[in-house]
Amino acid sequence: MYSTTARRTVAADRAVVYGALLDPAAVARWRVPDGMTGEVHELDARVGGRIRMSLTYDDPAAAGKTGGATDTYAGVLVALVPGERVVEEVAFEADDAGLGGTITMTTTLRDVPGGTEVEIRMDGVPDAVPPDQNELGTRMALDKLARLVGSTD
Repeated sequence: MYSTTARRTVAADRAVVYGALLDPAAVARWRVPDGMTGEVHELDARVGGRIRMSLTYDDPAAAGKTGGATDTYAGVLVALVPGERVVEEVAFEADDAGLGGTITMTTTLRDVPGGTEVEIRMDGVPDAVPPDQNELGTRMALDKLARLVGSTD
């Protein structure tokens, strides 16, 4: 298990960014690496609420963690601080024991010149997920979030 952290400044107020963290339609658009499509099956935006999402490779020949070309994860929202932080505990839906365990994903928002710094820290990422791919996918997602809420830099 390992941890990763990625940061991105977006040209939007924290309240706008926070809204995009918990809106199922927004999450399906931004929280997905390039070359994949997101589908939010469930997102109950309250402490104790469930989240379940699938990421499907555009290339049907790609091997997903759950099956076919799809990675599905599910979990619970464990902390919500409006405009500041979202903490989730999620796990892959996979038969591979190497993908087991709970990932704690903490998204923190901070005011910075030019907008909001968004930091996503993932703790407990299974070693079967290559760290460079996890970091790249997270940076791609943050770039999409930035475009969604108004930043083009």
